[in-house]
Amino acid sequence: MDIKRTVLWVVFSVSLLFLWDQWQRHNGQPSLFFPGTAQTAPAASGPANAAAGASASADVPQASAVAGTPAASASAVPAVAAADAKGEIITITTDVVKADIDTLGGELKHLELLTQKDTVDPTKNLVLFDSSATRTYLAETGLIGGPFPNHKSPFTALPGVRTLDNGNQVQLVLESTEGGVKLTKTFTFKRGDYSIDVKHVVTNESAAPVSPSLYLQLVRDGNAPAGEQRFVHTFTGAAVYTEGSKFQKFAFDKIEDGKADHATKSDNGWFAIIQHYFVSAFIPQGSAPREIFTKKIATNLYAVGNILPMGTIAPGASATLDASLYSGPEETAVLEKIAPGLTLVKDYGWQKIIAEPIFWLMTQIHKALGNWGWTIIALTVLIKLAFFPLSAASYRSMAKMKLVTPKMTSIRERFKSEPQKMNQAMMELYKTEKINPLGGCLPIVIQIPVFLSLYSVLLSSVEFRNAPWLGWIHDLAAPDPFYILPVLMAVSMFIQTKLNPTPPDPMQAKVMMFMPLIFSVMFFFFPSGLVLYWVTNNVLSIAQQWVITRKMGAGPAKA
Repeated sequence: MDIKRTVLWVVFSVSLLFLWDQWQRHNGQPSLFFPGTAQTAPAASGPANAAAGASASADVPQASAVAGTPAASASAVPAVAAADAKGEIITITTDVVKADIDTLGGELKHLELLTQKDTVDPTKNLVLFDSSATRTYLAETGLIGGPFPNHKSPFTALPGVRTLDNGNQVQLVLESTEGGVKLTKTFTFKRGDYSIDVKHVVTNESAAPVSPSLYLQLVRDGNAPAGEQRFVHTFTGAAVYTEGSKFQKFAFDKIEDGKADHATKSDNGWFAIIQHYFVSAFIPQGSAPREIFTKKIATNLYAVGNILPMGTIAPGASATLDASLYSGPEETAVLEKIAPGLTLVKDYGWQKIIAEPIFWLMTQIHKALGNWGWTIIALTVLIKLAFFPLSAASYRSMAKMKLVTPKMTSIRERFKSEPQKMNQAMMELYKTEKINPLGGCLPIVIQIPVFLSLYSVLLSSVEFRNAPWLGWIHDLAAPDPFYILPVLMAVSMFIQTKLNPTPPDPMQAKVMMFMPLIFSVMFFFFPSGLVLYWVTNNVLSIAQQWVITRKMGAGPAKA
């Protein structure tokens, strides 16, 4: 029995099993190894336009006691806006975003990222927040604890500049008064910044003290982003972070089932909605007690948010609460400056301990080369150099196995009806030729976590999105449009197969011959950056294996 070949097949199968498990976890299915870690949005349970209609009639959150703070009034604002209430859409434009804010409720209901191209139609800009027939994704704020202004109340927009021209920031100020309480929302947009400062000033214009609570919430349908690649499914859902409980993320189906496991009270942290490459996160400023909630609003429509008591406000007095809303790409260098733990939205899972150093190294290489495609190639070379001794040992073992393949075939023929004697003869051959049948396995096992971690880095890093390499590759995060790299990968795998020892078993040999074709078809749908890594790695492996095999073959030939 060819022990080495069998072990290699086992290792290869385990590798595919881990890749499949990672895919299942990203696709919301239960993990084979880590129960309870399904991480991706469920399939749509209803059309987004129905969800959008339901949003307009949804209740706002109810306040409750938070971190020892007295409970606010449990009364809710009206479920729907007044019949004659009409809002005005105010558009704010900066150098990086174009935002539409409705004066009816002060909702942020459309956000276009001017520096990011749409996945489906690259001629258009990517849209995150939206309220349309196909997407519901909103940022809402308001007051509870009385008949106070909320995200269904009519606001008045104060006059001001709406476009960032020569200045560094542009503001929109909205005001609404209800129940003797005036709420002033101030949205501040800054040059080159995806963060929006959202300031809430509550003024008590009544004759009695009031105790309102401010709620911040993100509302989204459960549909996956349009244009997701086949075979590459990623997480879409909500996340919560506190210093005590750290990072917790959960798919929308967990909210649907009431099983979203997260911290419920804190005086710090943030909450977010995550999709592939992009995140929207509300970060209340300062150490303010808060309740953290998630809820199903309507069919296929979910919310995550905070309720922050503002204390007792005397007549004629005011209270202020500041928050920041980041809605943009998951760029590590940007996220780490905004809030503690925000970089964790790029969740590498169990590969984090390897993936983070790999990404750091890639950023350093990119600073020198200025191109992410060449960065991937340079990283592959460095990884290959790091594993050179192990790879060399593996290829030497394969070369020895290839030299004795005729003897192994002869033994199989002589003892094909006597398996026990065949195994004994094989062991004697390994001993005589000083071959370790497991010699080529350890290097492969060690490199599997590195490959899986690099896969996570390439899949999770928005830096590769719309990043060109050369020629026909204009987006390293998208599949090769002409399938040139997958074909090159198939050719390189075929050459590697020829350099490896031919399996004595004819059926096994045929399977190995078809393996390059199977892999190339699968890699048609993989990001071209990942295929570029694989092709580069294969080319380097072929060169190393050819040199070692030639040297190993020259020795016996001269002898």
